[in-house]
Amino acid sequence: MSTTIRTLSPAPLWNNFADLNAVPRASKKEKRVIEFAKSFGEKLGLPTHVDEIGNVIIKKPASPGMENRMTVALQGHLDMVHQKNSSTNFNFDSQGIEMLVEGDWVKANGTTLGADNGIGVASIMTLLASTDIPHPPLEALFTIDEETGMTGALGLKGGLLDAKIMLNLDTEDDRELTTGCAGGVDVTATGTYSENASLAGSTGIRIHVKGLTGGHSGMDIHKGRGNANKIMNRILFSTNEKFSIQLSSIDGGSLRNAIPRESVADLAIAANNSAALVAFVKELADILKKENHTTDSNLSIDVQSIDAPAKVMSSDFQRNFLRSVYACPNGIYRMSPDIKDLVQTSNNVARILLKEGSYTIQCLTRSAVDSEKMDLAQSIQSTFELIGAKVSFAGGYPGWAPAPDSSIVKLMRNLYKDRYKEEPLVDACHAGLECGIIGANYPQTEMISFGPNILGAHSPDEKVQISSVQKFWGFLLETLNRIPEAK
Repeated sequence: MSTTIRTLSPAPLWNNFADLNAVPRASKKEKRVIEFAKSFGEKLGLPTHVDEIGNVIIKKPASPGMENRMTVALQGHLDMVHQKNSSTNFNFDSQGIEMLVEGDWVKANGTTLGADNGIGVASIMTLLASTDIPHPPLEALFTIDEETGMTGALGLKGGLLDAKIMLNLDTEDDRELTTGCAGGVDVTATGTYSENASLAGSTGIRIHVKGLTGGHSGMDIHKGRGNANKIMNRILFSTNEKFSIQLSSIDGGSLRNAIPRESVADLAIAANNSAALVAFVKELADILKKENHTTDSNLSIDVQSIDAPAKVMSSDFQRNFLRSVYACPNGIYRMSPDIKDLVQTSNNVARILLKEGSYTIQCLTRSAVDSEKMDLAQSIQSTFELIGAKVSFAGGYPGWAPAPDSSIVKLMRNLYKDRYKEEPLVDACHAGLECGIIGANYPQTEMISFGPNILGAHSPDEKVQISSVQKFWGFLLETLNRIPEAK
């Protein structure tokens, strides 16, 4: 499958992308891809350094005639989100991504593609390996664990880079020049509950919410896509009100930065109410499909009989738990009052796992305003503390304040207008980019983020546009060609 990918233009970039995608590189499991990047730099004979946290830094002198230009840092993250369809048989720990070409798009076979941020990384690799591309002195910064904690950026120390300009290659719309982003914090609620034996004469029911579109919990949060955890909770709440169900387990969502696409719940109910419950859930399913038909046309809610679970949640706690999840904010919390159509603050109820007397609820709370981010996080904290949960905050990282008038933004805005005869979209995004974090230790470095068109990031629908990669590549090369002389 990757063979076709290697014939695309620009061939060196796509070949590097194929090589990278052959390496498993889940967040927090980057050992192999760190070694891959390190070996890549060393084989080129370039100064290569792996810092204490695992970031890889490779430096390349300027091409002849450009030695007097300003040094430019090129930055991308090595990790990718590992997501697959439930029907896809794939082992991310041992298999490389299976890629397909469909018209003007490259996608994966039932999994995430890793174009986020693999195309950016492959572009940097191509520049490092090139012998005929004019460029100023380059510093390649490959960070780790961007997707689940910004660990690499947070652990990057000052003094390792000399560049006064940094190009972050992690934006997913080729019309955009991103100059700011949201910060985030992981909110986790955990607790225990008492279990009882399911009532004699009960039957088991499994409810499966699936087929949702999912997507990036920052970049796609404004699209109003269904959240499997919230949909499942709505079903359970309604059925409990009508039938007094006995809940045994919930397993919904996966990663914090992905809008949940699936959730499964097992419960027990008196056998004489089983048929009525199934009919009721099917009625709810019809309502939910109508509500979500525009954003999630493939939503499916399946109900099947199973053996009655041996243990179920106590009824009093069950009632409170379902109410707490119902009350937890999800989606847009506030739009920016200053930047048109920009989400300022949001929350993603990303993961709910409840079984065998314990539960975990994982959220990712984002905001361009740190105080508002914590306000929403504390609202979530209060919701779950009311049922006795222990709530913790972790992985917090700051937003990146927009600087639309910096010299690199002006250079690239003018270049974009010259090449494409239209104005670029100079804006901020509701996603976590590493620029703000890196900027804390490199405050004098001007930063900007851009990239090719990528759709469906963090979901198995992820795809990258071939023609857009060509556009992005040409724009990157010309940007490097126009970097001004060092002062």
